[in-house]
Amino acid sequence: MISVRLVRRSAVLTFVLLVSVLVAPVSAAGQVAPGVTYRPFELATEHGAVTGYVLTVDLRTARLDLLHPGRVAARDEVPDMADAARALGGVNGDFFNISETHEGVEPTGSSVGPAIAGGQDLKAAVPDGQRFGPALPAGTSARDVFGVGADRRARVASLDLAGAVRGGGEEFDIEGLNQYALPVGGIGVFDRHWGPMARVRATCGTDASRSAPCSAETEEVVVRRGVVVAERDTPGAGAIPEDTVVLVGREAGADELEALDPGDRVVVRHRLVAAALPPFRFAVGGFPILRGGTPLPGLDTRALAPRTAAGASADGRTAYLVVVDGRSTSSAGMSVAGLAGLLRSFGAADAVNLDGGGSSTLVLREPGQDRVTVRNTPSDGRPRAVANGIGVFAR
Repeated sequence: MISVRLVRRSAVLTFVLLVSVLVAPVSAAGQVAPGVTYRPFELATEHGAVTGYVLTVDLRTARLDLLHPGRVAARDEVPDMADAARALGGVNGDFFNISETHEGVEPTGSSVGPAIAGGQDLKAAVPDGQRFGPALPAGTSARDVFGVGADRRARVASLDLAGAVRGGGEEFDIEGLNQYALPVGGIGVFDRHWGPMARVRATCGTDASRSAPCSAETEEVVVRRGVVVAERDTPGAGAIPEDTVVLVGREAGADELEALDPGDRVVVRHRLVAAALPPFRFAVGGFPILRGGTPLPGLDTRALAPRTAAGASADGRTAYLVVVDGRSTSSAGMSVAGLAGLLRSFGAADAVNLDGGGSSTLVLREPGQDRVTVRNTPSDGRPRAVANGIGVFAR
């Protein structure tokens, strides 16, 4: 058992490892595939016993990619997404648009942060004031991700959206890609990855308030094969064909889009970029809790809950996917600060906190089995449908 004493130093919760032996039945722990190891563990903390699970992945012999339902504006359970992708295992991912305060507007199920799957940009981040989840630590944002680059190294970084619309003799910046909330005054692109969900949610709230009213100044432009084919005053709904993109603008962005008319030729370009880093092949949103082996200052030390996290070793060659149970008599859960210390104890130098609570789920497929099984104890009593996850695959 890992027995843990919690010591407060400069308001940061630090783990002092007294004994470092993982407790697990022999049949339940060990190598799942080349480069992939699974271990359940127990912690003794000042708040009580904590049960957790860790997948350790050597990225030289295995790989990570995004688990997702096939549409950005959709949800599915982690076991179903893992089975559909033939993953060896995985955990749940980013926080998502789980509830709504706007009358007549349904929650989209779309995740908060950027998402990249198989090298393809699926979505960008919503404004910080529109995100779901605990308060962000200082110096972080909804643009932060955990992912793996083209160099096969895991890292924590920030992904910005760069893009523009050119047409009708004008050029406009793009501030959104398949996201449930656009910046005030911005223009967003929606494509086939979004799905059939209504696009009106993107024009609700403000950069500082998720519950602020929906904008009354909106414009939507449909571009098929590089030509404007339709325009309307309010965002629509329905599946978007592969040869089509839909531009949605609010306030100043709506005024800019009104310059486009049916028949105009339009070029739409966009990409997610991380400064001075190789392109990401996989990325999922999450807020940083560990940098350079040090927990970020100001992490919450009080709220205990089920938690999910992902971390990377200093050289980026090893990834750690961790779930801890909570809200039960057998497992007290952890604080965000405690989670940072736990990831560091496993060997992570950088880590992010992912969606927790009833979303926390870890699945694993035993060699020779066709389906994954849930290894933790979800606090809802069963896996929750979530926006995305991290899948582990044989290379």
